[in-house]
Amino acid sequence: MAKKIKKSDMDEQLLDSIFKLENEWKHISSLLEQSIDQPVHAVNREALAQANYLFLLREARHRKVSAMSFR
Repeated sequence: MAKKIKKSDMDEQLLDSIFKLENEWKHISSLLEQSIDQPVHAVNREALAQANYLFLLREARHRKVSAMSFR
């Protein structure tokens, strides 16, 4: 029998992913700002991290998930 997944557990995982991606995106962005010669793969990685972060934010908004509800 399949285990039923709770909405609150999925929402919490979504928020964790959002915070992790935000930190990754900001970290890569910070490194690129300090860099004289920006490698193409680093610029692509930053764009990918930003796109993933924004996608998850839209998903959270669609699901009506707020970080305040999990504190």
